[in-house]
Amino acid sequence: MKKTPKSLRLQIGIFGRTNVGKSSFLNLVAGQDVAITSPVPGTTTDVVEKTMELLPVGPVVFLDTAGLDDRSILGSLRIKKTQKVFDRADVIILVTEANQWNEYESEVLEEAKKRSLPVIVVINKIDVNPPSEDFLRLVEEKVKRFILVSSLDYKNRDNYVNPLKKHLLEVCPEDYFRPPPIIGDIIPSQGLAVLIVPIDKEAPKGRIILPQVQTIRDLLDHHQAAVVVNEVEYISLLKKLKEYPNLVVCDSQVVDQMVRDTPASVACTTFSILFARAKGDLIELARGAAQIHALEDNDRVLIAESCSHHPIEDDIGRVKIPRWLRMRTGKNIIIETCAGRDYPDDLSVYKLIIHCGGCMITRREMLWRIHKAKTQKVPITNYGIAVSALQNVLERTLSPFPEALKVYQEACSSLLASDKRSEDILLKSK
Repeated sequence: MKKTPKSLRLQIGIFGRTNVGKSSFLNLVAGQDVAITSPVPGTTTDVVEKTMELLPVGPVVFLDTAGLDDRSILGSLRIKKTQKVFDRADVIILVTEANQWNEYESEVLEEAKKRSLPVIVVINKIDVNPPSEDFLRLVEEKVKRFILVSSLDYKNRDNYVNPLKKHLLEVCPEDYFRPPPIIGDIIPSQGLAVLIVPIDKEAPKGRIILPQVQTIRDLLDHHQAAVVVNEVEYISLLKKLKEYPNLVVCDSQVVDQMVRDTPASVACTTFSILFARAKGDLIELARGAAQIHALEDNDRVLIAESCSHHPIEDDIGRVKIPRWLRMRTGKNIIIETCAGRDYPDDLSVYKLIIHCGGCMITRREMLWRIHKAKTQKVPITNYGIAVSALQNVLERTLSPFPEALKVYQEACSSLLASDKRSEDILLKSK
């Protein structure tokens, strides 16, 4: 990887009314013109993303949003995109002008509070309108952290940016500095993992995909070793090893082959299941997988992708999983797909959500998506868990995670107790 992916950067959402200087503030922090500025309200028409190294904080993404009070023809669409930034942001920067605080600023604070997001207030344009003592007291009552800024005063840039860095370091989520392990905590120090990496159409030319790269790095960080092999050479590799590995991990698309070829005494799982734990909530996603066995004719299933990509001929989310779902259940399942950040607000129409591994979004956004499904009482699982369930090997691939395995088994038993088709469900879940 030549640069830090966006999904591993601190996501900083910049909010505020139109023309308070959000884009000017972003340009000041970046030290360059990355966003168009203008005295005309509504100049920012979409979310502007700026990736940068903000030392000593580290790699960040600033998300410059359209004004929340945009009343132009396209205003409602812009505001809708602006509001979605709350789903992915780790920190909120609320830009306002001195002596101006109304319902728009209060709405941002309320939305941030719902998500337990820290807020830093930037009081901008102090060269034009210095803040009164009463206004400063008002802001201090509402938030703990604020800074006074003149976004056009580049000569004193450090005086504005350094306090911002200090606040960011104070409010950064713990998992930004100490991200949860991907694999390093489930095998011993100096242990060995075999990684089965198919080289298929989805692998970028000359590279392997991001989750596989991150897994290798996590093993190295935990003083462990990795042997990387493709599915064709896997059996031959096992025969060459003096001892069996502590864990075998594969791409979900070859999970049935891995389980078949791996000795029963060797733990095995998939990259997608590893990331279900590291970037989401493995327990909840394992519970949701049980719903696969209870799907009926005309049930709607949402395939949710966190990135936008051109589907290949045998795409895992668009082609393979829908095909396996219909074959496994024997039902006429209605499949719908969303991609990128077009995650629906109303999930209640679905009987199940099958989400991708989420390698292109942050852990916070993935957890928010899971929470959204849970509050609307819609089971949710992910590609890797679903594929293992559809291939009848989920109990094996969840075996390194006993708590998740127990939850999955209990969810299947609960379906048995409440469904007339108990014998059919039992057969499907085995």
